[in-house]
Amino acid sequence: MLESILETKPAPRIKDRAATEKMIFNAAKSLLAEEGFQGFGINAVARRAGCDKQLIYRYYGGLEGLVDAIGEDLGSWVKDRIPEDTGGMFLLTYGDLMEKLALYFMEALRGDPLVCKIVAWEVSDNSAQVKRLAEARAKSLAKWLERMKGSLAAPKGVDTTTVNAVLFGAIQHLVISAATSEQFAGVPLKTAKDWEKIEVAVKRLVRGVYG
Repeated sequence: MLESILETKPAPRIKDRAATEKMIFNAAKSLLAEEGFQGFGINAVARRAGCDKQLIYRYYGGLEGLVDAIGEDLGSWVKDRIPEDTGGMFLLTYGDLMEKLALYFMEALRGDPLVCKIVAWEVSDNSAQVKRLAEARAKSLAKWLERMKGSLAAPKGVDTTTVNAVLFGAIQHLVISAATSEQFAGVPLKTAKDWEKIEVAVKRLVRGVYG
């Protein structure tokens, strides 16, 4: 009888750290997108992930580490849409490169509603956690831009850091506005033709600065 029980007893579950980390991370992102930082905490994330909150401390060092991880992901998720080995891209001018990156960034953001919601929360809250998220995302995005730039040089006298911040900030705001009100400053942001006009405007702005 005892042997029969032992034979039918299920094998102990093998813990998968990578899967658990991903589960916690995805739960945190979805919670942040839905409720913002007001409803974002260790207990809430643990409930959403269906795990013990101690695992969040173990894998991410607590809520701050989890926020940093989300920030880095928000800054670098676009690189998955843009192969770094873009054969021939190193032959382009800096203006050509920034035009491509700006349009790719806009396309990637429009294609990820979850990221769009989190960015919207980020610009509407001034808490310490939001600042931490914004800083991590900004650093990651800046590293990505620098890596993609390679040896290409911008025209002399152009403050690329400021210009690119304005460019990418404007794109972010337009995408967020499209998700909330489908327009910005009287410009419709609903149809494919609407976004074609935005793309043309982005190209003209980039060329106006970088040639």
